[in-house]
Amino acid sequence: MNRNIAVVVDTNSGISNDLAKELGVYVIPMPFIIDGKDYLEGVNLDEETFYQKLMSDSNISTSQPSIGVITEIWDKALEENDYILHIPMSSSLSKCYETCEMLSHQKEYEGKVYIVDNRRISKTLEYSVKEAIELIKRGKTAAEIKLFLEETANDSTIYLMVDTLKYLKKGGRVTPSAALLGTLLGIKPVLQIQGGKLDAFAKCRTIKQAKRIMFNQIKEDIIKRFNGQEVEIVFAEAFSKGEIENFKEEVKQELIDVDENIGKLSYSIICHTGPGVIGIGCCKKHI
Repeated sequence: MNRNIAVVVDTNSGISNDLAKELGVYVIPMPFIIDGKDYLEGVNLDEETFYQKLMSDSNISTSQPSIGVITEIWDKALEENDYILHIPMSSSLSKCYETCEMLSHQKEYEGKVYIVDNRRISKTLEYSVKEAIELIKRGKTAAEIKLFLEETANDSTIYLMVDTLKYLKKGGRVTPSAALLGTLLGIKPVLQIQGGKLDAFAKCRTIKQAKRIMFNQIKEDIIKRFNGQEVEIVFAEAFSKGEIENFKEEVKQELIDVDENIGKLSYSIICHTGPGVIGIGCCKKHI
């Protein structure tokens, strides 16, 4: 990897510390406040602890990294690199992009730090990070890669099946009465993340039906949105108890180019969806 450009991302990408070392990128841990105590994803908040807190109905709120944490990582990256490509989670889902963009215009970072509004999260953001690394290897400049990632930002989509309405109600995304009725009817909502926005997509009565709807929509996106061009199919989940592995095998029977690695949804998404989520997405291939 070209050492002149460092790639910085946050844990909303789903990139673990081990994968970050493998890829050679810097990862900023996202902060959480749980029952009044501060936590950092992947530092003092692991998967098991987060699940326990979630299931015990702890009061969980998300935040954005402090300016000190961001600049500390930037300073470290600039010790060995001339430029930084920072790819935070979608600007539509967090204020982190705005904060980083503001900081990048400070005297010590001006012209050295490029903030990318990639409008992605989870596995699709991870895919963009890998594209950035490949472009660095090909000798592209930080400015050229930023432009590429922003121009192609919308060439991806994610569909998520939510197993329970409890957390959508808690976050105010559905009314208490709608949540009660949906729970009685066994509704499994399907959400869509596209262009950085999280929207309701469909209502299903069974996991099987939800999986079929998500997969059919992915196929339609490939044909209509991406004009039949080559894509990579990606998967992510949150405490789905093996359901995502079954889904992946079902998809592989019909589509060839499937990412074998199943990603973990970031805690910031799980706060709003709860456990039991399975997701499928696709990224249009450009390089």
